[in-house]
Amino acid sequence: MRLNDLPDIDFVSADEQEILAEIINLYTSITGRTLTQGDPVRLFLYVIVLIVVMLCNKINYTGKQNLLRYAEGPNLDHLGILVGVERMGEKFAITTMKITLSEARDVATIIPAGTRGTAGDNVFFAINHDVSILAGTIEAEAAASCTVAGTVGNGYLPGEINKIVDPIPYVAKMVNITTSEGGADIETDDSLREAIREAPEGFSVAGPVGEYIRIAKRASTLIVDVSVTTPKPGQVLIVPLLNEGGIPGEEMLKIVETACNERSVRPLTDQVIVKAPDIVKFNVEVTYYINRADEAQSISIQSGVAQAVNDYVIWQKSKLGRDINPDELISLIKKAGAKRVVIASPNFQVIAENNIAIAENVSVKLGGLEDE
Repeated sequence: MRLNDLPDIDFVSADEQEILAEIINLYTSITGRTLTQGDPVRLFLYVIVLIVVMLCNKINYTGKQNLLRYAEGPNLDHLGILVGVERMGEKFAITTMKITLSEARDVATIIPAGTRGTAGDNVFFAINHDVSILAGTIEAEAAASCTVAGTVGNGYLPGEINKIVDPIPYVAKMVNITTSEGGADIETDDSLREAIREAPEGFSVAGPVGEYIRIAKRASTLIVDVSVTTPKPGQVLIVPLLNEGGIPGEEMLKIVETACNERSVRPLTDQVIVKAPDIVKFNVEVTYYINRADEAQSISIQSGVAQAVNDYVIWQKSKLGRDINPDELISLIKKAGAKRVVIASPNFQVIAENNIAIAENVSVKLGGLEDE
């Protein structure tokens, strides 16, 4: 059962009128005196009621902070500890740098850890460890991390980080050869809550699907969905998906592969393979009509329809194996105020569990006004 499907719960009633009636009845039963509407004692009891309501609300809040559905902040962290789950902190974006000398040398050239490169926008990447370019060679590769944690270092394409901040003798170039990725902000409450809910999958040591999914998701807060399949006996194929349909690159795949290959979590006989999802492209071609009675709101409806189509495109690529479903698109557009929707594309299409459907071309047209 999903957490949001659980019924809402209160530990005590905080209904003001109910509490007022109870307090007045209690006062009457003790004193034998009936209070009129303007009685000063009744006015004083109103103050007592407000205090009791505040206390009841605090009791409810405190009780709910012990439940996974409602807990937040440090309270949620404490629930996580009970099942061995900790909130993931900020992570630094990583990339691979190629370092090139101006010429081959007779001795090894050492590039010290911390040597920085940049794309010229005040975001810096530093070499993680000392790198030695052997005598007679001119190139070496090195792992580098952004000097600032978070998503700021993500998305630098190969070749964009090409300016040396800390010059080294004989070093002519230092350029990234992979797209930088993996930088993430501190884990949100919603992400941590889902990780805690999935934690019991890890209680088994048999390598269940749910455990591989949990481990892969814990590799980065950017990962929102994971597919785990067995193409052949002994082989485990793990396919991660990033926020809003982002396709993981080489660096992110390495992060997931490292996490899932830890000796403490991977069964000895499993061969773990991590790859990006295969993309199934489709086009969106929509014509919609507005009720003539809504002509005065046509501008806002058109804006709403454009947003609805964008929401559909994101929804479609936000989960692995999500079938291409034009019914969802029609529903969103009609909720935005359209009277009728004609979908030329896409048609319904089943998507494999480790594939993702991504819209390539999007065309949205207003067909005109129609009578009811």
